[in-house]
Amino acid sequence: MEIDIQRQQGDFFVNVTFTGAKSGVTALFGPSGAGKTSIVNMVAGLMRPDSGRIAVAGLCLFDAKRGINLPPERRRIGYVFQDGRLLPHLSVRSNLVFGMRLTPADRRFVEFDAVVDLLGIGHLLDRRPAKLSGGEKQRVAIGRALLTSPAMLLMDEPLASLDASRKAEVMPFIMRLSREFAIPILYVSHSLDEILNLADQLVILEAGEAVACGGLAELMSRPELQKRLGSDEIGAVIETVVEAPQDDSGMTRLHFGNHTLMVPPIDVQHGGVVRVRIAARHVAIALEPPVGTSFQNVFAGRVQETLYRGGALIDVRLDIGCPLWARITRQSCLDLEIKPGQSVYALIKSVAVSLGGGADIGEPPASAN
Repeated sequence: MEIDIQRQQGDFFVNVTFTGAKSGVTALFGPSGAGKTSIVNMVAGLMRPDSGRIAVAGLCLFDAKRGINLPPERRRIGYVFQDGRLLPHLSVRSNLVFGMRLTPADRRFVEFDAVVDLLGIGHLLDRRPAKLSGGEKQRVAIGRALLTSPAMLLMDEPLASLDASRKAEVMPFIMRLSREFAIPILYVSHSLDEILNLADQLVILEAGEAVACGGLAELMSRPELQKRLGSDEIGAVIETVVEAPQDDSGMTRLHFGNHTLMVPPIDVQHGGVVRVRIAARHVAIALEPPVGTSFQNVFAGRVQETLYRGGALIDVRLDIGCPLWARITRQSCLDLEIKPGQSVYALIKSVAVSLGGGADIGEPPASAN
């Protein structure tokens, strides 16, 4: 996914350059008016850039210098809008196969039954859209886009019109899409919770420009981007694998690197992938392995840097085999003589770990250590 486009829209100028992931989800994140929808519409061929180039999976969709501008129907792109846009006079089955029939047989690689099974919509096939809930409509819209056997999926805030329960219904299906079908997804959102759940790569937009682009975990840990992410606090995003749903203590063990992170029970099967966020305020630092403590997660690490931004608190970047941030008081930093290169132990309470959706598991501990 190679995108280098410019377009003047009245007083607003879109000027973005980034390379998306070959697979997985590349998220366009930013506030309303940042240019997210304009970008996906230019990729889809619904808007023409003034200049630049767009290429997906080796196919050039637009090149101003070479005079290339493929029409939308030749771009092999599936588009999922906010409101589903199902054909009201057709059944779910007919909506699903509508685009599929327009795709030449030799280009079809997505099977009808596989999509129906993945999205759990077999019982809806004979219904009309008016008889579907908001979450069901979006699942059908996703299925319709998939069945065109696209080279890429565009998803423009597909959860924006849904309430919390419907979002929770649709989110797992979106998470599985790129893994099940190996189709890259360009996903638009201004919700950090959605980004934490879904994105592999992140493009942060502001006033029509890409101010940062890279892996989700790396960008989420950069202090200078926190304000643009809508957060006052830095944290670490870690992808883990469920080692066992629960052990004898009732806890769930999440594995990453050489570490096991203990958290309260979560409803994920063994081997399932869980993305967690650990806020800096939930991490304490010790110079020696603690004895007689309630902390169940203790990881040896090394101090990378200290970041003082005024006030009584200091953020400390740690390396425990992956980046981790701790927020401690200035006095604690002085007492422990914290400095780069120092060997320390990071202490994390199990109840302080957040799932990708952003909600803490249980009550968070006190913020200062």
